Amino acid sequence: MDRQTENKIVLVTRETRLEELKARFNTVSQARFYVEQLGGNFSDYEQEDVAYQAAIKHAQQVIGQFGRLQVVHRRFLPNFLFGKDDVVVAVGQDGLVANTLKYLDGQSLIGVNPEPARYDGLLLPFQVEDLATILPELLRRQRPLKSVTMAKASLNNGQTIYAVNDLFIGPKSHGSARYTIKLGDRQERHSSSGVIVSTGLGSTGWFTSLITGANAVSEAFGSQMDGRKTPKVIFAPRFEWDAKHLFFTVREPFPSKTSTATLVFGRVTSRQPLEISSLMPERGVIFSDGIEDDFLEFNSGTQAEIKIAEKTGQLVV
Repeated sequence: MDRQTENKIVLVTRETRLEELKARFNTVSQARFYVEQLGGNFSDYEQEDVAYQAAIKHAQQVIGQFGRLQVVHRRFLPNFLFGKDDVVVAVGQDGLVANTLKYLDGQSLIGVNPEPARYDGLLLPFQVEDLATILPELLRRQRPLKSVTMAKASLNNGQTIYAVNDLFIGPKSHGSARYTIKLGDRQERHSSSGVIVSTGLGSTGWFTSLITGANAVSEAFGSQMDGRKTPKVIFAPRFEWDAKHLFFTVREPFPSKTSTATLVFGRVTSRQPLEISSLMPERGVIFSDGIEDDFLEFNSGTQAEIKIAEKTGQLVV
């Protein structure tokens, strides 16, 4: 079959749990001993690995029929240079799709579920077999795309970080984050366990957990204090992937002589960014999409402006 494009079709992969165990224990046999002595089912790790490697091999065969294949492991994404006309295929779990999307700038991304019986895959609408149909349609620009709004944190030292699901601003480990927070004409000094800024795509994850927990605590607390059932707050945590706003939530804000706790939730728009200035002498960080190893230091004197990113993700649907 003649190739339909000379542009790259980039296949993004990740390690399986078995590969992570092999890296940790050097051999499969040592990994097996570790898992089984703790009562784990090592065959499940092996089955997952076999299914994933088969899916990758099949994807390579299909992609090679339509364009120039290049395979990239997710650990190399921060330094990989994507061409503006590249097509990207991510085979893995939802997290791999989100992690890939934030390094793209308008390139189309196809999320492929390597094992539908194992993964639900909100961002993985396709199986490997579907690539033979999707790729030619996409190359002919006959495939619909869904736009995804991203968040961006810009520091006063010139560094930036993007997020597809959410940004975390706070301490590197358990402890208190100290900072000033400003939204519009409101400003406060905080002591909390951190701030989470969520996108529409991320609203089904961490954001939903935060809102659900806050509602449940409020209802239960009111009932315990006065014996009456507090009316439940009606709020739909999920919002559209392409929404032109973000939401921020402050975790565990603590009011004290030097800190207040009223500016703890709000909407971030292009006209009203969120500004946070660190008061932490050390161990302050900003990371995105749950990838703690890929972070920006956020210590005393560092200021962050958080807003809607100038670029959007493009997911193939």
